[in-house]
Amino acid sequence: MLMDAAGYRESLRAYHPRVFVNGQRVESVADEPLLAPGINAVGITYGLAHQEAHLPVMTARQTSSGKTVNRMLHINERSSDLLAKLEAVRLVCKISGCAQRYLSHDALNALWQATAVTDARHGTDYAQRFRAYLHEVQDKDLTLGVAMTDAKGDRSKRPGAQANPDSYVHIKERRKDGIVIRGTKAIVTGAPYMHEFLVMPCRTHVLGDEDFAVCCAVPCDAAGVTIVARPAGRPGDPAAKFSAQYGQSTGVVMFDDVFVPWDRVFLAGETEEGGFLTTSYATHHRHSCIGARAGFGDLLIGAGALMIEANGLDTERHGHVREQMVELIKITEGFFACGVAASVYCQKDPAGSVMPDSVFSNIGKLLLATQIYDMHRIAHYVSGGLIVALPGPDEDHNPETAASLSAVLAGRPDIPHAQRAEVARFIEDLTVSKEAGWYSVISLHGGGSPEAMKREIWRNYPVAEKVELVESLLGRGVLADGGRVSKQPGRCCVTGCEVPESPNGVPREAAE
Repeated sequence: MLMDAAGYRESLRAYHPRVFVNGQRVESVADEPLLAPGINAVGITYGLAHQEAHLPVMTARQTSSGKTVNRMLHINERSSDLLAKLEAVRLVCKISGCAQRYLSHDALNALWQATAVTDARHGTDYAQRFRAYLHEVQDKDLTLGVAMTDAKGDRSKRPGAQANPDSYVHIKERRKDGIVIRGTKAIVTGAPYMHEFLVMPCRTHVLGDEDFAVCCAVPCDAAGVTIVARPAGRPGDPAAKFSAQYGQSTGVVMFDDVFVPWDRVFLAGETEEGGFLTTSYATHHRHSCIGARAGFGDLLIGAGALMIEANGLDTERHGHVREQMVELIKITEGFFACGVAASVYCQKDPAGSVMPDSVFSNIGKLLLATQIYDMHRIAHYVSGGLIVALPGPDEDHNPETAASLSAVLAGRPDIPHAQRAEVARFIEDLTVSKEAGWYSVISLHGGGSPEAMKREIWRNYPVAEKVELVESLLGRGVLADGGRVSKQPGRCCVTGCEVPESPNGVPREAAE
């Protein structure tokens, strides 16, 4: 069953989570004004799946069940799935700012891989449990919150050495019918309006960390779960031309002796596989983040062009604003191109799914993480100072000042002041408000800090092959196959053409 946006909002009424926002208990998540922009944003992922024009990217056929499912819950089977997911995330984000539901997709795909690996090494039945859970989630069209980032406590110490063990979620008790978990996840996207949480490890683990290497599914209103969240966006603020309608809440989720039956446990003590799950999720998520911030870039490009026009400038005659707009386009499409490359040069996983190329995924995420501030700067440059100097919207209706302000703060004669002011406030909302700061920080640290991406790039990039290449040219070695460093060529599963190797030199066996 594919829900629509109204159905998603109504489905939240079947749950009764313990939620606090701004120090107050929320009795009904679906009816709480402070959370409405977040629910609206997630609702976009449901609504677009019912629009014929967007069905190719917003829905997919799940081979393991034979059913049509929402793209945000689909297990990628070929390169074209990754490309469609990338486009779907960009599409949703150019409307809502952040497609929070893509975290569900990223976690499900990582778990599909990790449970298969764990079963192969340890003879467990996690993959069977997970497949049954996956089909349940797809059939009900749920939205899952990824409870991954632990509170962590003293960052210099491993989980088992913390003075307060509850700074990491861990297994407190193992029973015949399931496990009992305790601890705190510090950053959970969309926490108040998720249907369930996927509890996942947030780091690699070593022997002795077995109780912390845990992954399981927990309903948002399970006994012992408490959610302490911030409002989504800027609800009720007339100056918030974007975030009053669409926003994102994040929450701290505390698990106080929460019981989880075995059929919802997908990892319980396998430390090495817990690390694999973490890195797999990170690659999927960073690939999705590329699409998300490209959608945000679309918003800035459109708003910047409107503001240039309202200011009476012409990109054909005023080269300085054209140059800045091209720079904004270059940044946005530059990191998005990394996402496309990561999709095309994907790798077939032994579990039957595909994995986006790690190097391209991490480069794309690193670019957007550091260039988000340049995107804001360019939007400020082409827009002018009015985006922070404009009087508040209450003055638009002040009989003593409105007419005078309208006369002197207009730009082009054929564009009313009200229209110019609306675009200015839109850009203010996206780039200099508290929500703008949130977008910056989440772009920088979401999916891991820039250091994490640099480590993954260095770990996966074939530097040794570049060394071998230069040594060969210097006469110190001979490359195999007449100077090529490659395996048998793969075939691109989008066009069918041969793909001997990825541009970074790493052979990629594209999934067909």
